[in-house]
Amino acid sequence: MTRPSILICTVGTSLFRPNLEELKKNLAEGRIHDDLIPLAQAYQQQDWSAVAGALTQLSPSERVCGAEINSIASMIVKEYVPADCGLFFFHSDTDDGRSIATILKKYYEAKGHAPVDTIEVRDLQDQDPKRFRTKGLRNLAREICRVIRERSAAACAINATGGYKAQIAIGVLLGQAIGVPVFYKHELFSEIIAFPPMPVALDFEVWMRASGLLYDLERTSEPLSAAVYADDWDEKYESLVERVPIEGQDYLELSPTGQIFHETFRERFRTAKDRVLPPPVPPAQKRPPRLEKAGWPGEHPEVERFMAKVTDEVPQVVHCATFYYNPDLTERTRFRVGRDGIEGIYSDGRFTVKFRVETTAQTSGQQAAVVAALNAWLHS
Repeated sequence: MTRPSILICTVGTSLFRPNLEELKKNLAEGRIHDDLIPLAQAYQQQDWSAVAGALTQLSPSERVCGAEINSIASMIVKEYVPADCGLFFFHSDTDDGRSIATILKKYYEAKGHAPVDTIEVRDLQDQDPKRFRTKGLRNLAREICRVIRERSAAACAINATGGYKAQIAIGVLLGQAIGVPVFYKHELFSEIIAFPPMPVALDFEVWMRASGLLYDLERTSEPLSAAVYADDWDEKYESLVERVPIEGQDYLELSPTGQIFHETFRERFRTAKDRVLPPPVPPAQKRPPRLEKAGWPGEHPEVERFMAKVTDEVPQVVHCATFYYNPDLTERTRFRVGRDGIEGIYSDGRFTVKFRVETTAQTSGQQAAVVAALNAWLHS
């Protein structure tokens, strides 16, 4: 079996606290081993290049080197990854996180690893628990998925040793969902704990049906009104969102689990859509949009243009026809599976139009796949 060549590492602060803080204290008190004096002095001066250089003179298994260096060294010894594996360090949105990531980058470049990169995870901090939970962990999942997507799942493994404890759970869940091995080393254990990928029951069709909601939530940093999605809500979506009460009303944010779910299946759909979508419509069978007989169409020619674009550019769409108009309703433009088939919702924030989308779908699974294709097209 081919070993992963890229190791994705979460970064904590054990290198600074307690390790180098304790070393600095020992230096001040004159009770420090001679071989550790350069490291303590470099840390005291906040000279991160010198800290990295001093660390290269120590055995990487020494506890003072911190959780990241200890765990990576152990994984190399156990031959889980090559001795010169590429390294991506995902660090917190804090001064300590940035400083430690700088040290690790310099340390491993000096050791001959390539590539070595550091990635700051926005909102991953410990001052605001709500921001950490709703945004920081989501951003961690998003950024890790991005690297795995760019480098391929087969090339990657996750080292979830460093950082906040919640990052371990995110790492393990990502590994299970995407199919990459996850490793963890507790400071009291000499052995690496491996979480190999396992088949898990993540429902592809649920993602396809929920794709409009998930694309909406993934692309905004602000909560969205739950009322907007009430008509097409499914209880299976609950674990994918965080409910936020604002002035007595329910609002939705994407949960870290929802972020992983969306990232996983969005990529899977990209590679598998030809197998799950119904056949395309011959161009000669496509029909122009039909507008309901009412006074509003002349006021909003953009609706007809949008439906024509949907029909022309999405291969499985035969025809679009409006059935609802509200001049005062604010909605989110998206596609969904409605009671009578696939529906499109078009809104510019002032008015809302709903229209039926006739497609080549013959089964509920094909309908869900077309909805996912439509939402992917909308957000491309």
